[in-house]
Amino acid sequence: MIKWAAAFIGFFIRGVLGAVIGFFVGSVLDGLYSGKSGGGRSVFEDFTRSSVSPADFELNLLSLCSIVIKADGSVSQRELDYVRQYFLSTYGKEKANAIFRTFNEVIKKREVSAQHICSYLNQRTRYEVRLQLLHFLFGIAQSDGRVSQAELDKLTQLAGFLRIGSYDFSSIKAMFFKEADQAYKILEIEKSVSDEEVKKAYRKMAKKYHPDRVVTQDEAIKKGAEEKFKQVQKAYETIQKERGMN
Repeated sequence: MIKWAAAFIGFFIRGVLGAVIGFFVGSVLDGLYSGKSGGGRSVFEDFTRSSVSPADFELNLLSLCSIVIKADGSVSQRELDYVRQYFLSTYGKEKANAIFRTFNEVIKKREVSAQHICSYLNQRTRYEVRLQLLHFLFGIAQSDGRVSQAELDKLTQLAGFLRIGSYDFSSIKAMFFKEADQAYKILEIEKSVSDEEVKKAYRKMAKKYHPDRVVTQDEAIKKGAEEKFKQVQKAYETIQKERGMN
């Protein structure tokens, strides 16, 4: 299709912005050709759909990865390796290598608009998918041993752009920072709540973060959902042992 060829050329010349412009121009040309053949497809169909294609999602995911990796002013090899290994285990060698070649180009670009990317994803993905996306980005930041203040600031900004609620952000953050009452923060409750409220919070979180609720074709996000669900279960088990709950 013309739009994908144009997006590739645009990305090669001007990075992410060039890819977006190329995609739009190619979509117009696709629309013209489909109109001539009687297909009747709108040239704006791809911009108004309710979900994002795997290729589009991967491009935006890679861009957000590059933003987090460069947040502290340097590109950590351990963070690059984390992304590579994650994509290898998720997509397989052939596809992962193709994705990572694109990734290497993305991180070389001087400027990627986080706000524009997040706005695009907000319109095309469910809230649960964006939660798992933030979880994945936290994992990248922590892969070199710690989440720096600059990285945390950037993740906080990205969470705002992705319209992640403050309680959900604190819950995800607690999974990457060892601190007092960590298990309670993951379940979004205070340590002073009753056992019944703990059980209620767990049921609510387990339902919200169950992998089945993450409707996406992207395998990386699906695996992230499974990991987050396990951490919610682990937090509940920790509280159960601490309180002697049945």
